[in-house]
Amino acid sequence: MEKTLVTTGKTIDLAIEAALTQLGMDRDSVSVQVLAQAKPGFLGIGAQPAKVQITYEAPDPAPRAALSSASRSKPKAKKPEAPKQEAPKPEAPKPVAPKAEAKPAAPKPQRKPEPKVEAPKAPKEPKVYAPAEPGSVEEKIEVFLKGLLEHMGSKAVPHAVKGEGSTYNVELTGEDLGYLIGRRGDTLDALQHLANYTINRGVEGHIRINVDAEDYREKREESLRRYARKKAQQVLKARRRTTLEPMNAYERHVIHSALQEMDNITTHSTGTEPNRRIVIEYVR
Repeated sequence: MEKTLVTTGKTIDLAIEAALTQLGMDRDSVSVQVLAQAKPGFLGIGAQPAKVQITYEAPDPAPRAALSSASRSKPKAKKPEAPKQEAPKPEAPKPVAPKAEAKPAAPKPQRKPEPKVEAPKAPKEPKVYAPAEPGSVEEKIEVFLKGLLEHMGSKAVPHAVKGEGSTYNVELTGEDLGYLIGRRGDTLDALQHLANYTINRGVEGHIRINVDAEDYREKREESLRRYARKKAQQVLKARRRTTLEPMNAYERHVIHSALQEMDNITTHSTGTEPNRRIVIEYVR
């Protein structure tokens, strides 16, 4: 059963967080529709909170068993009572010789279950990166990102490797990489954008730089594909469209690709950046 919940907050994120806390669900389990943007007003006058509508799946109530009309109308037949018999007079009890008491058997020792010893998992071997050649594009990428990370107070180390065509993949290694990933990869996207803008000014042609840390991109893509299939199944069941939360161009591309071959489902984008969304629609 699909249900909705409307919540408010100072910002859209706070309103969504309040709904998720109330429902005890995670972000991928619900669909969000923004009903009203927050308005600061003038000197506190006319201020309005942000309002969102949360759509989520709730379990259907169990059907109650109903009595049939036949069973309600027909009275239960009474069983015939057996004729009463006079109880025989009790006989005097015969003396019984006392039985010899049996000695209690010694309790059998219980075997304690042997604890299962799991084999320790072998630790992942760290990746080995070859040093970039002097004057190469890989070296330019690493030098730029290293300086940018130092300005951010991070000790992470970038490793650039040439991929297919004119693509270069950069892996950030070190500690506290969650800070560099950011909320839903926002900080990684910013680092990637700055690297593409800066490096392309000093090289011939156009190259594409992908920045990643702790395989976040791969994990995020898999999470988006699961989310897309789940929402598409809900659309097929209800036979009506649903609008997803705002996503960037990369995330929208993953959603479109995940559902492009699904029967009776079509997708398209609506709205303007940064609030552009994907609409999943049922088609016959």
